[in-house]
Amino acid sequence: MTAPLQADVTLEVPFHDVGSMGIVWHGHYLKYFEIARTALMRRAGMDLAEMQASGYVWPVVTCDVKYVRPLRYGQKVRVVATLEDYDCRLRISYAIFDLESGERLTRGSTTQFPLDAATGETRFETPAGLVAAIERAMA
Repeated sequence: MTAPLQADVTLEVPFHDVGSMGIVWHGHYLKYFEIARTALMRRAGMDLAEMQASGYVWPVVTCDVKYVRPLRYGQKVRVVATLEDYDCRLRISYAIFDLESGERLTRGSTTQFPLDAATGETRFETPAGLVAAIERAMA
């Protein structure tokens, strides 16, 4: 069995992401997920330009976040994105860990569906180029 495609990024929580209590506003977690998702897709060789050239767009249709412990200003974290499924959709799971202790602080997932870039119609297949790129990266 092949290990799933995975990428991680290290971030330091910036001042502009926290509220008056010094903890990260809940919506910024999605931004951290997106940074890790971008690293994941780059690892597969499918950054924005390649995704656009495929003729498909991939809007997020569902998002789930479980806030286990709050992130705080200045905290260094590791955000891991794992490709769970790429058959007719992209399902990616995420985990945020404290860099020092290794404790998992947050987990979540997103699902994206392919749309034809020209028509906006939902497509019920994963583009062959994306499948090939993912399988090359997993090899």
